[in-house]
Amino acid sequence: MENIITVSHLDLRIPDRLLFSDLNFSFPKNKLTCITGENGVGKTTLIKHILEDLRRHQNQHVQATISRNKIQYVPQLRNIDDDYPLNIRDFVSFGLKKRLLPWNSKKMKAKVEHILAETKLTKIADQPLGHASGGEKQRAYLAQALCSDPELLILDEATASLDTESKNFLLQMLKSIMRDKNLTVLFITHDPELIEKYGDYELKLQNHTANLSQKEAAN
Repeated sequence: MENIITVSHLDLRIPDRLLFSDLNFSFPKNKLTCITGENGVGKTTLIKHILEDLRRHQNQHVQATISRNKIQYVPQLRNIDDDYPLNIRDFVSFGLKKRLLPWNSKKMKAKVEHILAETKLTKIADQPLGHASGGEKQRAYLAQALCSDPELLILDEATASLDTESKNFLLQMLKSIMRDKNLTVLFITHDPELIEKYGDYELKLQNHTANLSQKEAAN
């Protein structure tokens, strides 16, 4: 099994406490790994630390088989309210690399349309993002990240505010995109049903430790 990121003997501290001690684990390539643990255990902090370490060209604790610019992190919180005026297509296109502001080339436009179709957003692409439902917003965030052709996608609580139908729709779509693009996904979540149905592996964080286990995914 090929790994995309390997963490070795990592200690992680924040100002008031030690979060993790001597962490050792790897993220398998082309798989969906769920990162789990209680609130406050440090899931997001750990991922952000790993990403920061990967910006450094030499780091003894975090190694990756891809460059940092092939990783996209989609945060949990966005300042998108009902009055946000940008339409979904334009919002998604901001994820393009080497974008020719304020215009996109024909090739770039075609790429955006393809990603809108992949993420089931074509019919509402001209609507303001602020008017979209929670599930539609999450698909727009995913589409924007896909525009940069990542090899590793990190989703931080992407389904936290969604209903059951929207959660399953997003994860089913994501698994299909993973197969088509040979994409690796890290998914920070608290949802045991999603972990059981869609996770290939689970990295469980607790009490300064981490345990990576393979899941019997039902997809």
